[in-house]
Amino acid sequence: MHDARIDQLARQLVRYSTSLQKGEKILLDLYDVPESIGLALVREARAKGALPFLRIHNSRLTREMLKGAEDPQYQVMSKHLLAEMKDMDAYIAVRGSHNIAESSDVPAANMKLAMKHLRPVIDWRVKKTKWCVLRWPTPSMAQQAGMSTEAFEDFYFNVCLVDYKALVPAATALKKLMDATDQVHITGPGTDLKFSIKDIPAIVCAGEHNIPDGEVFTAPVKDSVNGVISYNAPTIYQGIPFDSIVLTFEKGKVIKAESPGKTKEINKILDSDPGARYIGEFALGYNAAIKHPMRDILFDEKIGGSFHFTPGQAYEEADNGNRSQVHWDMVNIQRKDYGGGEIRFDGKVIRKDGVFLPKALAKLNG
Repeated sequence: MHDARIDQLARQLVRYSTSLQKGEKILLDLYDVPESIGLALVREARAKGALPFLRIHNSRLTREMLKGAEDPQYQVMSKHLLAEMKDMDAYIAVRGSHNIAESSDVPAANMKLAMKHLRPVIDWRVKKTKWCVLRWPTPSMAQQAGMSTEAFEDFYFNVCLVDYKALVPAATALKKLMDATDQVHITGPGTDLKFSIKDIPAIVCAGEHNIPDGEVFTAPVKDSVNGVISYNAPTIYQGIPFDSIVLTFEKGKVIKAESPGKTKEINKILDSDPGARYIGEFALGYNAAIKHPMRDILFDEKIGGSFHFTPGQAYEEADNGNRSQVHWDMVNIQRKDYGGGEIRFDGKVIRKDGVFLPKALAKLNG
């Protein structure tokens, strides 16, 4: 039996997230997902009078390609993918995963080589198209979240079909507050962190680019970060799981990085290039329908009452000048059930134990 929520999701992605118009070309990039979502997206694009194009991916085949990646091969691949992307007005990627660690045994050098060549394709997509990216619920994701398959599917559609448009006024109020802020001070268990966000724009994310969504992001002044942060949400990067990461900063740079049993691995990633040890993003998550981490960053970075503090590449929209091939969103949850914490803007408490205090931001508390 067909699940009507798939059609609702396709409609939201096409009509709200990418605001697809008649005659526009859209690339549908599908990774290990059922035909039902592909069919729904193709039909919805056609209903808007747009022209859909398809790319179908398989994670095991992608892994095999990466394990033997060679520079001339990915140079040609990048050339053709970039030419295709330049023809598109819009882009939707739906990414399933039968095994979240499928690429964990791909040599780091191969991943670095591939990302070097594919970066221009990603940059064009981000800067030049109307784009949206989302996961697809699978049994492996349900297992990762500690839920039954059916319960996870219900959770998935609940958080993805949030009325994002209704949250825009409160998110915009948060943006204005961040735009007017100089000094940020974050405290909590194992965390005492200070930095400036002065003159770096804050950007509202409310269902246009990532589904699920719910964050306002900016970046710290590159050399302003000092102190220590203890992340309490698990994470995965380049197929490697990490827990209880602790970063210590001095004049913006990570001078110490630890993760139980994985300290060598985390430092290897942070040594990928000079920018990997500086922060490229600071964001406050406000999707109240997402409460607990599941080691999937598209969900975890939006957790209600959380923030993420991201080593690596800054976004062009909120640019502090940091450049890196790394962009690693690491999450700290400040609700009482995760130990609490406070965020101060220029000395004033803006969020306490995950709850926004200003009246204009109340709707972001759920």
